[in-house]
Amino acid sequence: MEQVKIEVPDGALTALRFGTGPKIAVAAHGITASGMAYRSVARRLPEDWSLIALDLRGRGGSAGLPGPYGMTRHAEDICAAAVQFGQGRPVALVGQSMGAYAALRAAARRPELFTRLVLVDGGLPLPVPVGVDPDVVLTATLGPAITRLSDTFPSAEAYVDFFRAHPALAAEWNDDMAQYVRYDATGPEGAIRSRCNGEAVRQDGRDLLVEADSFGADLVGLAVPVALLHAPRGMFGQAPGLLPEEVVGHWRKRAPHLVTELVDANHYTILMTDGPATAIVRHLTAE
Repeated sequence: MEQVKIEVPDGALTALRFGTGPKIAVAAHGITASGMAYRSVARRLPEDWSLIALDLRGRGGSAGLPGPYGMTRHAEDICAAAVQFGQGRPVALVGQSMGAYAALRAAARRPELFTRLVLVDGGLPLPVPVGVDPDVVLTATLGPAITRLSDTFPSAEAYVDFFRAHPALAAEWNDDMAQYVRYDATGPEGAIRSRCNGEAVRQDGRDLLVEADSFGADLVGLAVPVALLHAPRGMFGQAPGLLPEEVVGHWRKRAPHLVTELVDANHYTILMTDGPATAIVRHLTAE
């Protein structure tokens, strides 16, 4: 792995490059994550591939890049990475959770840059109850994650232990997860915290809710081959998943070009454990 930079109009985006092969895949992560979330996937890529796992603005090594945030802004950054590393050739694209929405927006706006799109437990419009304030929904769904961003821990290992106890991770804890947490940790000993920008999370979370209909339009009109891998269990390791089967079935009918696969995992282990990571690679590298 090496850290690389992607030139964008207001600075440089950080990404992690796994592998040295000439075939390129670009990856976008979840709302409080980083490019290190793709370590399991990267290890399973064939030798002639490289994975460019972005730290989206507001996260990881890109935490200092300014807003505004939102899926259209992230999509612009994804396209910049595709142009820089594709060098005139289209690349494969994968996004998980929030990153799936940003990747979908990128492929919808610039289809010539991408050979295929893999959505991992994200990318489908999330139903928002009529008349409910999006900020109320945001607090109910992402409140604990946003609160965690302002928490401090006595050491990096204490931060790792905090994640190790998470109900969605504990039973399948592995070194990829530990390295992901260590990469996110910053600050002096005694006051370790996440590198993730809380304001970026709030803006991005609200964008996912307010602009839900636009992601449906992106999916229906998509000109790039697309596959969705979704999990039956959600962010706390329990059913239902983030994308219930009825939601997946609805969009499969609306977008017949969408290939779907149910993967036995939860919202996090679908990306960070062996079997699901192998499934992602199978779709990502398909001819």
